[in-house]
Amino acid sequence: MLISPRANMRLVEATEWYRQVSGDSEVADRWLTGFLMLLSSLEQQPDRHPPASERDDLGIDVREVHYGSGRRLTHRALFRIQGEVVEVLTIRHTAEQDVTRGDLGLE
Repeated sequence: MLISPRANMRLVEATEWYRQVSGDSEVADRWLTGFLMLLSSLEQQPDRHPPASERDDLGIDVREVHYGSGRRLTHRALFRIQGEVVEVLTIRHTAEQDVTRGDLGLE
């Protein structure tokens, strides 16, 4: 499992947002812990997750997995499988526009 610097930064930003909005560090920490557990589960059969809608536009096989607190899935992790390594490319809120090659540093 490899989490790109971009994905890590996005996780930190989202966690800080949850901390500010909730006013509760424990809520933010639980959200982050849950997301990290989901990401670590990608090491087992990562290809069970669907391709990201941007896959054709990006020109690489990008897959996605969704996460959220409670029943609402608010974020998605975009990742690719490189041999035996799962590389998490970025984390996006579901309300954000589709990812571009530039967003992933692929240009």
